Amino acid sequence: MTITLHLGLPVSELHDATLTAAGGAPVAAPTPASTSEHKDLLWQWIATNHFFNSSLWAEEDLARRTTVSATEIAQNKRAIDKFNQARNDATERVDEILLTELGLVDAASAQTDAPVSKVPANARLNSETAGSIIDRMSIMALKIHAMRAQTLRTDVNTAHVSSSQVKLDKLLQQRGDLGNCLDTLLADTQAGRAYFKVYRQFKMYNDPRFNPALVAEQAKAQG
Repeated sequence: MTITLHLGLPVSELHDATLTAAGGAPVAAPTPASTSEHKDLLWQWIATNHFFNSSLWAEEDLARRTTVSATEIAQNKRAIDKFNQARNDATERVDEILLTELGLVDAASAQTDAPVSKVPANARLNSETAGSIIDRMSIMALKIHAMRAQTLRTDVNTAHVSSSQVKLDKLLQQRGDLGNCLDTLLADTQAGRAYFKVYRQFKMYNDPRFNPALVAEQAKAQG
């Protein structure tokens, strides 16, 4: 597959279409298949990242409730941790696929804890990855969707609607900027002017082997 130089607009369109189809709520997560064409696999993981961001967004709203039990809020917080981990994993998978296609990572090591980068001569290192830009665009789509809903409310005064419209316009501009930055990064990587890496977040709080509180709980349970 040849990576298109213009992913920004199609990514935004996918994000918006998913939210419109779901009425703003998360839809069923795509199931990325290892046998898929790489191009299809890339879009499946972009959609998967967006699903988990949407799920995370919904749980974040629920976690701010003030009239429910502490047990329910604790359930929301645990769901937030789960969705955040899954969203992060999907972001890394997007980078693995893109960098493999761009020839900027050793394919055999791409999904390991220590991916081996192939660094073009004289190319600059871009600190933000393409996957992280796409992840930010997903969050921006959720903000746009929620803010647009505020501009359509009929139970608020005109000042609220006008203020929301100003914010919506700015959010749309900011997402457009992100899309342009994504396209520029991909163009520069294909031209040998830039590269990025698969960055591992190694989120330790979800891993019972590394979270000191969970390690202590296990030790106590084992006597």
